[in-house]
Order: sequence, then C-alpha cells, then structure tokens
Amino acid sequence: MPDTVSLKKNFEFKLVYKNGKSLANKHLVMYVMNNNLGYNRIGISVSKKVGNSVTRNYIKRIIRESYKMSSADIKLGADIIIIARTSIKDVKFSEVLSSLKHLLRLHKLQI
Repeated sequence: MPDTVSLKKNFEFKLVYKNGKSLANKHLVMYVMNNNLGYNRIGISVSKKVGNSVTRNYIKRIIRESYKMSSADIKLGADIIIIARTSIKDVKFSEVLSSLKHLLRLHKLQI
C-alpha cells in the first residue's frame, strides 16, 4: 500500500469536515482527522473563486507536489484535506511549500 491515497468521494470529504480539526494560515486551510490506517489519505480543494480551470488545476498540482516533497517527514494514519484560499493565486511554489509545512507542524504531523 502506498503512503498516500487520494480522498475522492464526497462522503469522505464530509466526514473529515465534520470530525476533523481545522487550522489555517494565509494561503491554505487544512483539515486533519485520524483514520487508523497505515497510510495517509489526502484531498485537495480549490474553489472557483480562485480562478478558471487552468489556474485551479495548476494550484492543485503545486499543492500536490509540495505534499510529495514533505511526505517523508509526515506521520502516517491521517485523512488530510487541503483547501486553497484565494490569496494563493499569485504565490510562488516555495511559499506554498512553506505554508503547507507550517500547517503540518501546527497539526503535529511532521516527524
């Protein structure tokens, strides 16, 4: 089993929104819930307020790549939803990476 699997179903997202703990910073909001599995599940959400489909998919790729770069330091066994705020539109990759790491530290998910 891989270390990370995607959350895809609407009921999975709703469950994490309802039972998870949320923290935010300037560019991202992160919901985390323990899943008692040996791997993480991640979901990424970018609203239409952020931009058109090209912009939203670009931001999703940046967030996914930031997570992959940090995944060696992340504890396993959590459902994680990352929501992009509108301020992320004009941000560089390094700032997204630091925002993600900041939220991981706040949720005590970094090793």
